[in-house]
Formats: sequence, structure tokens, C-alpha cells
Amino acid sequence: MPETWYLVAGVAIAGLVTLGLRALPFAVLKPLRKSRLVQALGRWMPAGILLILAVVVLRDQLAAHPGRAWAVLVAVGVTVAVHLLSRRRALLSIAAGTTCYVLLLNLV
Repeated sequence: MPETWYLVAGVAIAGLVTLGLRALPFAVLKPLRKSRLVQALGRWMPAGILLILAVVVLRDQLAAHPGRAWAVLVAVGVTVAVHLLSRRRALLSIAAGTTCYVLLLNLV
């Protein structure tokens, strides 16, 4: 059985390494926040990620239900309309489009 001081030193070193690894990304990113590239990524990445997600979901739904492509198109139209009419409230437009799609698939 190892000595108590050895175990305490091991836990302390592991804690310091963990703390350092968690703090390192924040320390590295602080000077980069003023970079034009990082600011541009912060501006465009959320929209790009949502676009990729939307394309993947639409592709999968069109492949799963080829006879109900009209439901996908109507739901996309509702999502876009609600988004533009509600001053670009993303959660509201996503909820409206999802609700419309689920209702169209289940009721029609």
C-alpha cells in the first residue's frame, strides 16, 4: 500500500493537470477574440450549422416519405413564414414548422 503523502500528491497533480487542461482553451482563445476570422466564424457558424442540420433533416424526411414531399414543403414554408413574421424568433418558427409537419403526417 502506498504512503498517504504519495496518494495525496497523485490526486493533487491529477487535479492540477485537469484544471490546466480545462483552462487552457479559454487562455488561448482570449487573444483570438479580436481576430476578424474568429468574429466572422462567430457570425456565420450558427447559421451554417442550422443550414446543414436543415438540409440533412429534409433529405432524410424526403427519402423516408417520398410520397409526402408536399408535407415537407408546406412545413418548410410555414417555418419560413413564421420566422419572418415573428421578427426572426428561431424557437417559435422551429416549433411551428415541426408542429405543422407532425400534424400533416398524422392527420392527412
